Amino acid sequence: MYGPREPTLFAADVTPHRSLDGVGFLAVMFVLGGASFVLGLIFLLSGAWPIVGFLGLVVALVYVAFSVNFRRAAACEQVRVTPSTLNVRRISHKGELAEFTLNPLWVRLHREVDPDYGTRALVLVSRGKSHPIAQCLSPDEKDSFADALSAAIGEAKRGPTRTAF
Repeated sequence: MYGPREPTLFAADVTPHRSLDGVGFLAVMFVLGGASFVLGLIFLLSGAWPIVGFLGLVVALVYVAFSVNFRRAAACEQVRVTPSTLNVRRISHKGELAEFTLNPLWVRLHREVDPDYGTRALVLVSRGKSHPIAQCLSPDEKDSFADALSAAIGEAKRGPTRTAF
């Protein structure tokens, strides 16, 4: 994808944060299922048998919600900056690829900042077109990402540095 003589000034893979892994998911489902089973028995023995179906429905809905969440965690955004290109490659959770390449000489990184919330959005602006990036990051992560990306774009704009002998 990149020429062998062109150094990479910045490279980042942005993925959605997920605080629960597979083991945690099993623990949550075990606790929820066990609690629903015990409550279901209590309601069943007291004659309120329709509640058992609703408890089962709750467990099923939580399972489906976590399954969707884990599938969406497969999304990824790859940002690479070289002296002559800024390449953004998005891979959706369905595996769909969207890619665009910009010239770093014409790119400006715009930050939308809310005084209470922090950095809400990062947008690459080039020749009148806007490209939002790093949407799944938290405000602090967006700040750090933007600082590093801005430095790389600035380095690309300055051109190659030469050492004097």
